[in-house]
Amino acid sequence: MSLSLRIRPASATELDILAALHAACFAEAWDADAFATLLAMPGAFALLAEEPQRERASGFVMIRGAGDEAEIIALGVERSRQRRGLGRRLLIAGMQEAAARGARKLFLEVAADNVAALALYRHSGFIEVGRRADYYHRGDGAMAALVMAHSITIDGGAEGNIKN
Repeated sequence: MSLSLRIRPASATELDILAALHAACFAEAWDADAFATLLAMPGAFALLAEEPQRERASGFVMIRGAGDEAEIIALGVERSRQRRGLGRRLLIAGMQEAAARGARKLFLEVAADNVAALALYRHSGFIEVGRRADYYHRGDGAMAALVMAHSITIDGGAEGNIKN
């Protein structure tokens, strides 16, 4: 059974929604002001994932583009909604929007111990292109960030036509 999901652009009036989602997904939460600053940057956009049966968004992706490159700033899905394909669908929608805006290469950073995210990105065609030692600082120490990249082209804009 396919998950019914609507992915749409986040507006500047939804900063609190983005902040709440980020707080639900990450230990170091960004507030609404941080999202306002990020979305004000040239080439930045955010998408929200909404399930019709819920009264709130379940996930988001934020991407910033410059020229023919873009970077996933953050992608998160509420823990209770994970493992349902939302992250993959947000990733695809973000890649499609970045490509429509002229991006041909997409980058991201992910904690080296984030097994679920690494599986999603690798399954989606991202490859490791770098490593930043001690990038993430946590209460139990520091963790490296893996820098990953994906060359993107969109044929007809349809899901599944994202090619390496």
